[in-house]
Amino acid sequence: MISRNLKDRILESLKLKEITVLIGARQVGKTTLLKEIIGELDNVLYFNLDIEQDNVHFGSQEIFLKKIQLEVGNEKAFIFIDEIQQKEDAGRFMKGLYDMDLPYKFVITGSGSIELKEKISEALTGRKYMIEMPTVSFEEFVNYKTEYKYKKRLDLFFDVEKEQIKLLLGEYLNFGGYPAVVTEDTILRKKEVMNEIFVSYLTKDISFLLGVKYPDRFVKMIQLLAVQSGSILNYSQLSKDVGIRLETLKTYLWYAEQTFIISIVKPFFTNAKKEITKSPNIYFNDLGMCNFSKSSFNADGNDGMVFQNFVYTILKGKYEKGLSKINYWRTKDKAEVDFVVHTENGIIPIEVKFSELKSAKITRSFRSFLKKYSPKMAYVVNLTLDSTIKIEETEVIFIPYWKL
Repeated sequence: MISRNLKDRILESLKLKEITVLIGARQVGKTTLLKEIIGELDNVLYFNLDIEQDNVHFGSQEIFLKKIQLEVGNEKAFIFIDEIQQKEDAGRFMKGLYDMDLPYKFVITGSGSIELKEKISEALTGRKYMIEMPTVSFEEFVNYKTEYKYKKRLDLFFDVEKEQIKLLLGEYLNFGGYPAVVTEDTILRKKEVMNEIFVSYLTKDISFLLGVKYPDRFVKMIQLLAVQSGSILNYSQLSKDVGIRLETLKTYLWYAEQTFIISIVKPFFTNAKKEITKSPNIYFNDLGMCNFSKSSFNADGNDGMVFQNFVYTILKGKYEKGLSKINYWRTKDKAEVDFVVHTENGIIPIEVKFSELKSAKITRSFRSFLKKYSPKMAYVVNLTLDSTIKIEETEVIFIPYWKL
């Protein structure tokens, strides 16, 4: 069992009246985590709408409530509904139940469907507490691989066991964090499981749920995005390479983002004449999915971009909440900064270096951003260097990736 950091947040959400909505890509471990939580609760009822025997109770709200009352009575109880996207008009169904002011706490989950993320979310405005579950993080991965021996002193483990960490990082950069991939021992089985995950995503989310007419072209788009991960996207060129119209390409990109496969990172700018304003960067939410899509499970040949994508996933987990957001910056003269994070304390530029830096030096591009925007703080994420320097009004922190 892989211990997930999200468990505490879900447990806290059980105290809220609002419906807890757990979303995420297929096979990130939602059902496994829910069943672990259910095992710690009293007076609980679990439904899985992928199971026909459970599905029959969702013909109407009246039928569903009779089933609940039969099993747990009218006392306070926890009602878990898995794969809620299988219920037609699920948002309105759950809204009606919530508005009845019942003594039940509802927790609903679903996989990668736009129906879940968009329509259910809209129907439950003011009535939901949304949690997005990612694949296994590097921290969770390391704890699992070391059998939780160093869980309470992980910083010291990173500092002492440098060679072991290098091996673990290499594995994670190659195969990512899908639980079923993490728990396999051989490279062959990891590849086979990743293939199963991708085929399931393609058939259940893209072809069936979204009704994409040409799944082969959608696959080609994903493959080309994987090769270009972390690079500025040229819409026109990509549409030509995939063989679809520009508007269709943008629709496919939206599908891929809404189903948790990619993230679209937009540019940061204040001067439209000198800075890039429209073309986004694309990152994958799981490194294994990225490498599978480009048929390359050997990160050595492109470590810089893979590592940059890896840092993005860490930043996304930390900062993409509420009003926080992540951009990149590039001028038309090609000065660039990998990430610009917006926080309540102002912007933080972040440069990523896949190297064991020996000294605290910054690039000309990074310096030009600091001069132009004078942020209070900036980061240079690297493999080993832990140091701080001052450049004019900015504190520049060189930080090992694991300290993020």
